[in-house]
Amino acid sequence: MTEQSDHHRRIAGAFSERVAAVGTRWDDPTPVPEWSVRDIVRHLVEWLPGFLASGSTVRLPTGPSVDDDPFGAWRAHCAAVQAVLDDPVIAGGLLTDPHLGELSVAEAIDRFYTPDVFMHTWDLARATGQNDGLDADTCEAMLAGLQPIDQLLRDSGQYGPRMPVADHAPAVDRLMAFIGRDPAWHPPSVHGTETA
Repeated sequence: MTEQSDHHRRIAGAFSERVAAVGTRWDDPTPVPEWSVRDIVRHLVEWLPGFLASGSTVRLPTGPSVDDDPFGAWRAHCAAVQAVLDDPVIAGGLLTDPHLGELSVAEAIDRFYTPDVFMHTWDLARATGQNDGLDADTCEAMLAGLQPIDQLLRDSGQYGPRMPVADHAPAVDRLMAFIGRDPAWHPPSVHGTETA
């Protein structure tokens, strides 16, 4: 086992717990404009296979359709990613990208995919009325890593404008505001609740 493998197991495990508790709310709105709960899962299941295939020999197996079985699709995808990270030969293989240069498959997953799962845990949890459970220290570390590349992130089109938030707000609120989420967002059907 490696640090990247353990990191993914922990972060993806927390996301899996929340996916398992979605129930029938797959089409509910989320803090990501125009994305449903199902779309959050679709995003995580669909972007990584192409990223890995474009720069390495890794080919993740195809699981159930997100449209037909979002929980099954996530479970199959999560297991496939974990299997890659748990295999030292595959995880240590080379990934080449025109923008990133050369790095190991494990490092690529750990730097770009696992943090995406971490941040989308908040979206899915908030949309379905669950506790996001995001670790404050991890939020602080992620925010510290993102702030120096603020403009690059905005220019990528993958992050919305920063949202206003108090300097003394909890780390999770500051991280979400930085990536373009409204920390006070709640599903339209939920009234009178606020995050800590």
